[in-house]
Amino acid sequence: MDVKIGLEVHVQLNKLKTKLFCSCSLDYHKDEPNTHVCPVCLGLPGAMPVLNEEAVKAAVKVALALNAEVQPVTIFDRKNYFYPDLPKGFQISQYDMPLAKGGYVVIETENGEKRIDLKRIHMEEDPGKLVYKGSITTAKYSLIDYNRSGAPLLEIVTEPVISSPKEARLFLNKLRIILEYLDVFDSELEGAMRVDANISIAGGGRVEIKNISSFKGVEKALTYEITRQKNLLKRGMKVERETRHFDEANNITVSLRSKEEEQDYRYFPEPDLVPVYTSEFIEIAKAELPEMPEEKRERLMREYGISLEKAKILVLDPKMADYFEIVAKEVDPKVAASWIVDVFRGELNYRSMSFREAFNVFKPEEFVKLLKLFLEEKITEKGVVEVIRKKLDEGGEVEEIIEKEKLYAIPKSEIVRLCKEAIEKNPKAVEDYKAGKKQAANFLVGYVMKATRGRADPAETAKIIREMLEKLT
Repeated sequence: MDVKIGLEVHVQLNKLKTKLFCSCSLDYHKDEPNTHVCPVCLGLPGAMPVLNEEAVKAAVKVALALNAEVQPVTIFDRKNYFYPDLPKGFQISQYDMPLAKGGYVVIETENGEKRIDLKRIHMEEDPGKLVYKGSITTAKYSLIDYNRSGAPLLEIVTEPVISSPKEARLFLNKLRIILEYLDVFDSELEGAMRVDANISIAGGGRVEIKNISSFKGVEKALTYEITRQKNLLKRGMKVERETRHFDEANNITVSLRSKEEEQDYRYFPEPDLVPVYTSEFIEIAKAELPEMPEEKRERLMREYGISLEKAKILVLDPKMADYFEIVAKEVDPKVAASWIVDVFRGELNYRSMSFREAFNVFKPEEFVKLLKLFLEEKITEKGVVEVIRKKLDEGGEVEEIIEKEKLYAIPKSEIVRLCKEAIEKNPKAVEDYKAGKKQAANFLVGYVMKATRGRADPAETAKIIREMLEKLT
């Protein structure tokens, strides 16, 4: 069956200092509910909104980075609906004159690159937050926190060109990367990116799934909804046009209400805000646009001689790419890329740590020191991994960890002596090797590794053992 998915992605411009129409701080995430509020964001009578100029600059920068056409004039509208998290009874948003139109994001799928076209990008204020005890379907009451009410949002709307839940997740991840490169958005903050997903299957009505708060949640919600709609159609039933909620506790969608039409919101221009002319903002944004992921990927390959595979991974996180460049200026870039991508990144992920944290926990300069010891053969691969784990878990200086854990590599002369000893003390393994059982050499390598408490290089040890055994055959 033909599946069509369109996403409405609400991105909070949380790197700004204040809300969209008032001077309340956006640094509210660790504070008590309803402490970052004022008459404007609470919608009290007589309170007048004043547009945050920095929010417009950030929004234009995002639109340009997403290849959208920023409109010369944009206006704000009132989107009228009544809900407890909307204190004014309407949301200041944009309707027929949005900030930008069009645009696209290119994702990499199993079948190659795919372009996800955008329909529009517009600015709006964030509603408050409803807090339920339990799930939305079982809670007896809800609490309201207006701290985020009025926070600056961008709504990025795709065309219905996404054809699977996995593609939706790939798109969201690519969008997150672009936004982090622009430094207008912190994905680690709660509520930073929320998604409304619209999905339809040929022969059925369009269903909207509201306020999904994670990429995994989007994939799970869409997967469930596809199965639900297919089952309805197979039984000859109609898929009704409606709005549903994703119950994360049970990984299902539940019906909320019949789907609103645009006319239900009774849009009309916001009388307290003047039109915004964007030409000046466009010039500023163009001058401030940073190096984007694809550009950085090509430069890393060109300047450092690393592979496409490694470069693709490094640019997934601007902080990881920055970390790599600091290290690669001091040691072999290919060695740096291999250790950072294949080992260090995995150790950070295992501990739910980011590269932003890595700059403080394991400074790039210390990583350089560790890799230089490795390249000088003063520490083995196993030793490097051990130092990384100890430092991330317990802290300490690189040299102190190596000294304390006795991780300095054994001199080659000592390894040669131990290899001779292994052969002399294990005649049966030697005979097995002579008889064609080549895996017997592994037993002798193990003897040396045990004697050195893992400080000998396994590959080098195996090479020496085999050379000695071959001379005996």
